[in-house]
Amino acid sequence: MLGAMAGYYSARFLMDSGGSAAFPLVLLFSMVVCGLIGFLIEKLAYKPLRAAPPVAALITAIGVSLFLEYGGQLLFGADPKFFPTLIESIPLFETGRFSMTNIQAVILITSIILMLILRFIVLKTKMGLAMRAVSFSHTAASLMGIPVNRIISFTFIIGSSLAGAAGVLVGLSNPKVEPLMGIMPGIKAFVAAVLGGIGSIPGALVGAMILGILETMVTAYLSSTYRDALAFIILILILIFKPTGILGKRSQEKV
Repeated sequence: MLGAMAGYYSARFLMDSGGSAAFPLVLLFSMVVCGLIGFLIEKLAYKPLRAAPPVAALITAIGVSLFLEYGGQLLFGADPKFFPTLIESIPLFETGRFSMTNIQAVILITSIILMLILRFIVLKTKMGLAMRAVSFSHTAASLMGIPVNRIISFTFIIGSSLAGAAGVLVGLSNPKVEPLMGIMPGIKAFVAAVLGGIGSIPGALVGAMILGILETMVTAYLSSTYRDALAFIILILILIFKPTGILGKRSQEKV
């Protein structure tokens, strides 16, 4: 939601100042804004609870999401806003029942590029190595000289920046943006991560693609009213039959 709103106001500013609202500039601005907000949220809401039980962080996450949603209604207004046209929709090709526009192609290509950048950061850089170490054990990472607080803040910045990019991409495909728009996509993103395998970046991509295709098929052959319920059905089934997800790995813990 914050990414979509940042994109909305930045695009409007560029248009009102006589310039053209270039998609890369709006995308970059939204990512920077959401990265800074994610940094502040981590410092103010999560860092004081670093040593608290996990349930405290979960409750805090719910509280922060409600604060952002209803704070957004106070700040931006509850009425929907229509995202500026950054890219004119042009049909690329159509084969039978399958068709694709240039906007859909831009969303797909941008998502894949961002996913590849994220995978490179996590697997091929020192910062990514430190992130994996901290996720495994805060204590062991700090004993090895890794600045745990800095790494956690960096992780929040990366995640929030990607959320900001997602808001702009959603605004391209669904021009109506409003303060409560992030609720269902957030749930579906979690379902996609569980379906693909928690902790696996390619798994999250595969899970999102499968969920998106199934939702489209349900909308086309059954009814659009069942589309949102599908995510919860998939979540229940995957937790029952394959809790590790498609690309997730089973881990053993010694007690």
